[in-house]
Amino acid sequence: MDSVGGVRRGTGGEVIVVGGGVVGLTTAVVLAEAGRRVSVWTREPAEETTSAVAGGLWWPYRIEPERLVGAWALESLAVYGELAAAPERTGVRLVDGLHQGARPDELGDWAARVPGLRTVPDGLAARLPVIDMPAHLAWLRERLMRAGGAVVLREVADLAEVPAEVVVNCAGLGARSLAGDDTVRPVRGQLVLVENPGIDTYYTSVDHSSPVAAYFIPQPYGLILGGTAQEDDWSLEPDPDTAAEIVARCARVRSEIAGARVLAHKVGLRPYRDAVRLEREVLPGGRTVVHSYGHGGAGVTVAWGCAREAAGLVPDPAA
Repeated sequence: MDSVGGVRRGTGGEVIVVGGGVVGLTTAVVLAEAGRRVSVWTREPAEETTSAVAGGLWWPYRIEPERLVGAWALESLAVYGELAAAPERTGVRLVDGLHQGARPDELGDWAARVPGLRTVPDGLAARLPVIDMPAHLAWLRERLMRAGGAVVLREVADLAEVPAEVVVNCAGLGARSLAGDDTVRPVRGQLVLVENPGIDTYYTSVDHSSPVAAYFIPQPYGLILGGTAQEDDWSLEPDPDTAAEIVARCARVRSEIAGARVLAHKVGLRPYRDAVRLEREVLPGGRTVVHSYGHGGAGVTVAWGCAREAAGLVPDPAA
């Protein structure tokens, strides 16, 4: 029995992944390409998940624990570096930019292993992956289907109702009810999408203890402006005053943003937990649930690393 990306190749025993965001789809891809029969059950299409709202810049943000996050993030960084060779298909590009005020000694050991990350007078600069999330999610779904997997639009109210010997729980905030875990909670992020006035670099100025930040990220469909990190706020309605403040903060960095035409307002609820839950649970009767949720503001940043670890926890039906 050989392995694919560190996951043992096997057959038989369908695996159902609950959750169709970036973590769920990536996990399903890893499993399907290792030879498992995989279906993703999701309440809404990938384009309507929290993942689709994400700014898409690779960088650990609002995720714990640091000692594990670094390895997951670096593994994902390597994959995105490869995918950036075909941005028109994968939605992944490499973009230069600045993390204003960031310092290496405030980051984990992972920072020393990020290629090209360097100290500049204003903070840290690097050429990093920027992921067009709607395009990337569509590409992940297509890659899954090419590997023999499927995506089923179906809401799950109870993991016990899922007819599979192995279930992978990538439900994000849905884990509050599905796993009975009220420690996973929302961190609300509001964004403004504007017509790009000619900015081709990303910028972040983030205080992880603050509910507000200033960042902008160029995407093929416009310039994303952010943002907020409002803990325990469940509102999905954009707030006009908050939007005006976001534009003003970003315009203080690049004045041309002030006059940019607003294209859309977006809100997403990051599924934050004090520590990502990535572990196997054996239920009464022998069924297995692999939990992978609580990725906060860094689902795309750690997606491949977490997917491979989660897939490695799935029992081999031939064993």
